[in-house]
Amino acid sequence: MKNILDRNQNKAEEVRRLLESRKVMMINIISSPGAGKTTLLERTCEVMAGEVRLGVIEGDVTTDRDAQRLKKYNIPIVAINTEGGCHLDSHSISMALEHFDLDSLDLLIVENVGNLICPSQFDLGETFKLAVVSTAEGDDKPAKYPMLFSEARAVILNKTDLIPYTNFRMDSFMVDMAAINPRITIIKLSALKGEGLEEWFSWLRMQLAAYSAG
Repeated sequence: MKNILDRNQNKAEEVRRLLESRKVMMINIISSPGAGKTTLLERTCEVMAGEVRLGVIEGDVTTDRDAQRLKKYNIPIVAINTEGGCHLDSHSISMALEHFDLDSLDLLIVENVGNLICPSQFDLGETFKLAVVSTAEGDDKPAKYPMLFSEARAVILNKTDLIPYTNFRMDSFMVDMAAINPRITIIKLSALKGEGLEEWFSWLRMQLAAYSAG
């Protein structure tokens, strides 16, 4: 396992240097299946594709259904099927980058395979990780899967509109997050309903501006 992770890390550093040389910010989105990654991507494309040059890498186990959902935004998309693998790795990302004109991109978003464990262990060469968790999963995910939440720059707490219909406890979630990563940004929204999205867009614009400024 150490050899696998070492080889992945070496390639991840190559990917990161390449993206930095082209001034392309890459976000690695990680969540459980059904947390709302693709819906968040759809909402992000609707707004941000008109502001920045955006591309997407879609990771999935067998299908390209998520990639198909994004085709209507007329942005460059590369789909990666892991053929049963539970995560993307830096080697697959490196090969996917060959299909992009990096000089024509500002932002590249990777939708990783739905899983809170394996994707957290593999650096893809991203600028930062973004964790997405939904209220329907319960409030204990940070405590149960701390590695992702300790490494992520921000957490999207999605499906906040469902809180009245779940046993999700906001106070417990926030206490756990503060203990694991007190500096992390937490953005609460409902991607499906469109509630709270402006905070996400504003935060993303800030990250792009800071990255562009070096």
